[in-house]
Amino acid sequence: MKKIIVSLLLLISITASAWTQRVPNQLAQCHVHSPYGFPQGARAVTPICRQAYLVGYDSAAKLPQWVTYELLPGNALGCVARTNAFAVDQSIVGGARPDDYAAAGYDKGHMSPAGDLSWNTQVEFESFLMTNMSPQAPSLNRGIWKLLETSVRGWAVQRNQSYTVYVGGMYNAQDKKIGTGVIVPHAFYKMVINNQTNEVAGWVFPHVAPYPNLGNDLTKFRVSISQIERVAEVNFSFPKNAKELHPGKEWPVDFGALTQAKRNKCGAAAND
Repeated sequence: MKKIIVSLLLLISITASAWTQRVPNQLAQCHVHSPYGFPQGARAVTPICRQAYLVGYDSAAKLPQWVTYELLPGNALGCVARTNAFAVDQSIVGGARPDDYAAAGYDKGHMSPAGDLSWNTQVEFESFLMTNMSPQAPSLNRGIWKLLETSVRGWAVQRNQSYTVYVGGMYNAQDKKIGTGVIVPHAFYKMVINNQTNEVAGWVFPHVAPYPNLGNDLTKFRVSISQIERVAEVNFSFPKNAKELHPGKEWPVDFGALTQAKRNKCGAAAND
């Protein structure tokens, strides 16, 4: 059994370091991931269009200012096993590297989650590009942030509706840096749009040492869209008749049913 486990770990390690990167898509191909218009911010960013998401990469901060993507119900229960294939994005010169995070005490936190992109092998690999990462304290990344990521998948699956997601960090020049100059955001935001009902909700999570466990009540971190735009210094686009949900009125999700649906579809891969 030990030999089998060692062999599997070795295979995962080889796979993670050996995957071939694709050249980014033309920006026009990413309108599907930002159907109401591309985000516009004060900082200069490089747009990077991938098959499953669009990044506005801040090369000076070495992290994404924003990421946007569309999550379809059929993609929310992907069965590709997690690879942890973190890699430098070859389309960016001088961008963040995985070793920037070494011994820094932060997770390489996905903006577009691997769990949302596990419906295709190459797409899952691309979820681990460093242009999709921000430094996140483990208490956030593995806690309420993960809960919100799972909730979005639950909404897509259980309502059978697609969602557009905006996500990123709030940061400035005074924030801590790690590695070769990767800024550690002092907060993170996420906004979701139900593309069928035009309902919108937004959250902001503080990210300031000593990084306490923020619990599991997502309603405590609901923030207005206008406030997120002001603090993040980005203007986001929404449906013309968008309806901002009141805190506590978010879409319900049955986590037990979501877990069972994943097991039914993916079998052994359901735990990845």
